[in-house]
Amino acid sequence: MQKQSGFTLIELVVVIIVLGILAVTAAPKFIDLQNDARAATLEGAKASLQGANSMVFAKSAIAGLEEQTASGTKTINLDGTETTVPLFGYMKADATELAKVLDLDTADWTIVDNTDSNTDLTYIHPVGATFDEDVTDADGDSCHLIYTPATSSDAPKYALVTGGC
Repeated sequence: MQKQSGFTLIELVVVIIVLGILAVTAAPKFIDLQNDARAATLEGAKASLQGANSMVFAKSAIAGLEEQTASGTKTINLDGTETTVPLFGYMKADATELAKVLDLDTADWTIVDNTDSNTDLTYIHPVGATFDEDVTDADGDSCHLIYTPATSSDAPKYALVTGGC
């Protein structure tokens, strides 16, 4: 007679247990990848905004408009994109101007002007991410970038809120 070979029931149970342990320890790392990707994309948008603002300030300075205290009708050219010269040489917190300068795809990004008249802010967030106009995000459920424009000699501010990404 020929001898048949195969796995015993104990060997199969051990393999299933080892696979279960691996799944329990590795699964949380892979489940959180979408949130990490949103947060990283938001950091990229922040860097893009900072770079664009540096270029706007440099072009404004070359044109002698970096001391402008009120947004006028003069424009500067940023690689083929005309933008209104903003306050103090930096970009205003204006959704239309930011979308034009940053060239963000509206299928992937939403730019929202602040509805509170006391503060001049603009929110940028990925489409599909949780968003609320809460600057402090006390409940930690929002995913957005807050852009605060320059005031007098203070440079603009950029704040990331990634608790809800």
